[in-house]
Amino acid sequence: MDREGKKKPKVAFICVHNSCRSQIAEALGKHFAGDRFEFYSAGTETKPQINQDAVRLIKELYGIDMEVTQYSKTIDKIPTPDIAISMGCDVGCPYIGRAFDDDWGITDPTGKSDEIFTVTIKKIEENILCLKDRLH
Repeated sequence: MDREGKKKPKVAFICVHNSCRSQIAEALGKHFAGDRFEFYSAGTETKPQINQDAVRLIKELYGIDMEVTQYSKTIDKIPTPDIAISMGCDVGCPYIGRAFDDDWGITDPTGKSDEIFTVTIKKIEENILCLKDRLH
């Protein structure tokens, strides 16, 4: 529930492995708009841990420890979302049982430099803030 006692819409960020971009989006969603929405991330497959470059940079940039509050999970492990956002299909779009509400088209930074990771993180932050403004 939000401050006014209304049920918060559930937003899910979806990609294949749920280890990098969708995890970043979940963390930043909770950080910047957790008062208005419930945020989740999921994939069609899982990884044993969240991408360690993402974990390190999110901790450095925002003071958020994703490994404390998040883990890699499949779509069936989260509540049915009101809003489903694909992070991008450069690794293949998963099918979630319905059409996505939006596709952010963000390239996977896994294995790339900190600079590329930071650009990706800042783009996700920008998209979260736009989502918050658009749907408030």
